[in-house]
Amino acid sequence: MSSSANIYVEGRSYNMLLSYLMGLGQSQLEEFKVCLQSSELLLGNFRKIPWANLKAIDPVNLLCLLREYFSERQLWEVTLAIFENMNLTSWCMEVRAVMNEMAQVQGSQDPSQEEPEAPEGEAGEKRKERKREKAERKREKAERKRERKRQRKREKEARKRERKREKEARKRERKARKRKRKEEEKKVYHRRRYRESIKAKILTMWDNIPWPEDHIYLRNMTEKEHEELKSLLYPSRTGAQPKTVVLEGPAGVGKTTLAMKAVLHWAEGFLFQQTFSYVFFISCHKVKEMKDTSLAGLLSWDWPDSQPPIEELMGYPERLLFVIDGFEEMDMPSNLDDSPPYQDWYQQLPVNRILFYLLKKELVPQATLLITTKEYRTNDLKNLLLNPWFVQILGFTEGDREEYFIRYFGDQSKAKKILHWVRKNDTLFHFCSAPMVCWTVCSCLQRQMARSPHFQLSTQTTTSLYVYFFSSLFATAEVTLSDQRWPEQWRALCSLAAEGMWVCKFTFAKKDLKHRSLEDPVIGSLLRWNILRKVSDCEDCVTFTHQSFQVFLGAMFYVLRGTRGSAGGPLKHQEMKVLLNDTWADTNLYWRQMALFVFGLLKRNLAEELEETLHCKMSPKIMDELLEWAEELESYNLISNCFEFLHFFECLYETREENFVRQILSPLLEVDLDIFGNLQLQVSSFCLKHCQRLNKLRLSVSGVIPQTEVTFNLGTLETRPHSKIGQWQEVCSVFSNGNLSDLDLSNSRLNTYAMKKLCYELRNPRCKLHKLTCKSVTPVRILKELVLVLHGNHRLTHLNLSSNHLGIPVSTMIFKTLRHSACNLQYLWLESCGLTPLVCRHLFLELSKNSSVRFLSLGDNDLSGIEVKSLPGPSEMAESSLRELSLERCSLSAAGYQRLAWHLTGTQRTTRLCLGFNPLRDDGVRLLCASLTHPQCALERLVLWLCQLGAPGCRYLSDALLENQSLTHLNLRRNDLRDEGVKLLCKALSRPDCSLRNLDLSNCSFTAEGCQELANALQHNHNVHILDIGSNDVQDDGVKHLCEVLKHPNCALNTLGLEKCNLTSASCQHLSSVLRSSKSLLNLNLLENNLEPRGVTTLWKALKKPTCKLQKLGLEKELYNIVKGEFEKLQERGSFLRVKCKWDFNDLEDKWWW
Repeated sequence: MSSSANIYVEGRSYNMLLSYLMGLGQSQLEEFKVCLQSSELLLGNFRKIPWANLKAIDPVNLLCLLREYFSERQLWEVTLAIFENMNLTSWCMEVRAVMNEMAQVQGSQDPSQEEPEAPEGEAGEKRKERKREKAERKREKAERKRERKRQRKREKEARKRERKREKEARKRERKARKRKRKEEEKKVYHRRRYRESIKAKILTMWDNIPWPEDHIYLRNMTEKEHEELKSLLYPSRTGAQPKTVVLEGPAGVGKTTLAMKAVLHWAEGFLFQQTFSYVFFISCHKVKEMKDTSLAGLLSWDWPDSQPPIEELMGYPERLLFVIDGFEEMDMPSNLDDSPPYQDWYQQLPVNRILFYLLKKELVPQATLLITTKEYRTNDLKNLLLNPWFVQILGFTEGDREEYFIRYFGDQSKAKKILHWVRKNDTLFHFCSAPMVCWTVCSCLQRQMARSPHFQLSTQTTTSLYVYFFSSLFATAEVTLSDQRWPEQWRALCSLAAEGMWVCKFTFAKKDLKHRSLEDPVIGSLLRWNILRKVSDCEDCVTFTHQSFQVFLGAMFYVLRGTRGSAGGPLKHQEMKVLLNDTWADTNLYWRQMALFVFGLLKRNLAEELEETLHCKMSPKIMDELLEWAEELESYNLISNCFEFLHFFECLYETREENFVRQILSPLLEVDLDIFGNLQLQVSSFCLKHCQRLNKLRLSVSGVIPQTEVTFNLGTLETRPHSKIGQWQEVCSVFSNGNLSDLDLSNSRLNTYAMKKLCYELRNPRCKLHKLTCKSVTPVRILKELVLVLHGNHRLTHLNLSSNHLGIPVSTMIFKTLRHSACNLQYLWLESCGLTPLVCRHLFLELSKNSSVRFLSLGDNDLSGIEVKSLPGPSEMAESSLRELSLERCSLSAAGYQRLAWHLTGTQRTTRLCLGFNPLRDDGVRLLCASLTHPQCALERLVLWLCQLGAPGCRYLSDALLENQSLTHLNLRRNDLRDEGVKLLCKALSRPDCSLRNLDLSNCSFTAEGCQELANALQHNHNVHILDIGSNDVQDDGVKHLCEVLKHPNCALNTLGLEKCNLTSASCQHLSSVLRSSKSLLNLNLLENNLEPRGVTTLWKALKKPTCKLQKLGLEKELYNIVKGEFEKLQERGSFLRVKCKWDFNDLEDKWWW
């Protein structure tokens, strides 16, 4: 293996940021997004984030979006500023601590120098009488003379005593130097003997690693190797050296090799000589079978005379390095957090507990740790370690892989041809970062090419390579076992591999092999074939030469005949279903490889190959069992946002069995794909054509489609169709041959040729597409091709072009199409498109001639400079069908509001208007309200969230509501209305003829007093169906007022939002009485309230009553878990109640506006 492993350093900061974002409630997350649009909070020349991308995004995708706009340091600074604005004090303290830690890691600043203090002045001496001074000097002179005489006598005696003391001191010093020299010689002897011992141990381990005879070992220059090993323990090269370093990566990429080399180079005196006096190498799989011992006992294992100098080690712990290899082999001890502190080097404990105390820095906290682990155990380490530094070991670089192939095949042209094919298979190319996989691929292809002169690379899959690798070894090797006994032995080996995968066991002792009845001749053959290898530091232990062999054989276990599971528990087909469900819920690379092999082994010719060569019989029911699993996925709604369709499609593509793929994909209604490479395009084109019932597709394509339809072969001077073009055509054909009605191409990067192909399919008469989304598409100019679709597809009614800076040429071409008679577009989104007033004027002029568009969203476009006179008036818009208009965050001026008021007055068409996130203020709402009272005003829904309104604005709205009979929905969320504003609003709300049915007053800064006003109004008004007062400090008293009204038989309220209202368990008593008696209340949101277990228990007593009509309840997950068991029993009895730990919307249309 090349020891120049590709190293990538990864910090923890983004994971920590994600935990903060995930911890925000819904209202807090919205406030965070709003703050991201504030120029006052975000100082500096930061790129503006389009509001269209922000407003509906979840925390995970929000973090990804923020990383595109801010550096790591900037992102933390922005987060801190927003948290301070949101008054999240405790989180601010944590964020500052993280930022300080980051600053220390990046290098400490020079300490400031303190200026020396200036000396104080001395007071002047008084003058003395001259005569007295003269006498005093005479006496002093005489006294000095006598003192000198006495001093000479004392000095003579002192010199005599000093000579005696010096003589005795020299004698003691000679003895001390002799003793110290002996101690130093003893220390040097100990260290020298230990270095020799550990060097011999590492070299023995190295020599005992069995490599295949034809394996190519790539060596590095010593100087480069030294620099690489230095970087392991000091990866950033700035700031303080980390005390805990973790080497993470897939199996076989060289983590253990690098760790062993670091120890070896220290033992040889090349590295870390001034840093570490002792380096200990601890193999987790070797020590986990040890009996209880102490740390001193553990260290004595590698000591030459079994008596390590514990006192010396304890005296200089900062000069110790512990290399802990193979953390994934360790079992997590139970109750580790509850155990008492452990600092005694001589206390007897289980070995895994000692290692975990070392990892947690409770034992020898000043020592340095170097840990190796496979990727899937990284999260366990993150939760365990103190300030770890993670270094990702990537194994062979592309250059290493190319060199390996060239040296293995000897023919550079042949090697590059094979490597080009491997590169097109992203999964296999990724596997080849491990040297043993490179050897497996090369040796398998070499055997197949020698065996068949007509061998074709294009027909190979990852699974077929492993099948032919095993079959060719078995077919050509000399075996002493009869053909009748081999099938049982293969089944036993596969069962061993599968069970090992379930329990994360990769090293197998002799007893494990005997338990599976694996015979010695079989084990010997497997060792000779390099399928198994002996473990260098564990007697009688074996492991698979590479973990991919164990993964392949584990997958093979599930397609062989037989019903017994690998661990003797559930039946095999049930065990397989659990495996597949976990595969798409987990990011464990090895589970994914296993699922890929399970599907790949369904290919008929591969199954026949295994049956013929290995004498194994495949299960005839395996395809039926997989189809049954797929049906359960659909019926139990297990396909969620976390389901990775692309990996699922890769597994299906691995089978190449089209009939099976068609059956398993036929029920699929919705798919989400990211095509960023050749393999993704290939598997998507193969699978999508079999999704016959597909209704919704999100497709993000990243520039893999070429510009030309043909490729030119320099060798034959011939042209042939480009395979990628054909695959893209197959993807596009799904749009015209199926039932697809919703297509989302957001975040795609396409060229003009690919976009034209797509648009020609979308205008096909058989195309049933209704909705097309093209947000953040690059380059923007390709959107001009959409004219083909708008002209030719009368079924297309929804078009979303948000987050594209359209510019004048693109926008002009698209807008002109709106007047075309064949254009049937009804919903158009142009949010965050950088539209200028001139472009908007052109748009409205075209809409005045359009009879189909009824919804238009221009959110997050700066319309502050738009001229009133330039817009078409009501008479000019008479032919327009526009009914719904969103101008959210458009920085509208007073003139703009006046124009809107005029428009509302002059036309009876506009039924919905959104002006949220605009500085409307009370004066702006006054202009709007004047038009609301006009008899011709037909407005039904008005959204004014975050418009800087106060109590005066509520007075204008209240006066308008007294006269307006059309307005049914009013959203005033995030305005500082206070109790006074609510009181003014309730003057109109208390009227029985008030038409409002839906009112959102969340986050409006009112208290229980405002609740009292609302309760009084609802006593007289029975039209309000939905009321949201979340994120207001109404407390238990406010809820008590509302509950009195809710119990009234004429109350029509069916949805009540009380999220984050500072409620306690006391409010549950009032709510319970409502739940028992109310005939109208169907939805109740109590999220983010400290109801306590007793409050939930009180609620539950009412929810169980047959008179309770509630269908949806918002409740914190911790509180829901208290009654989860009883709730499930209630559902089994036919209850319609659903508990939501995150509130959703009953009406998706409302979600656009509320």
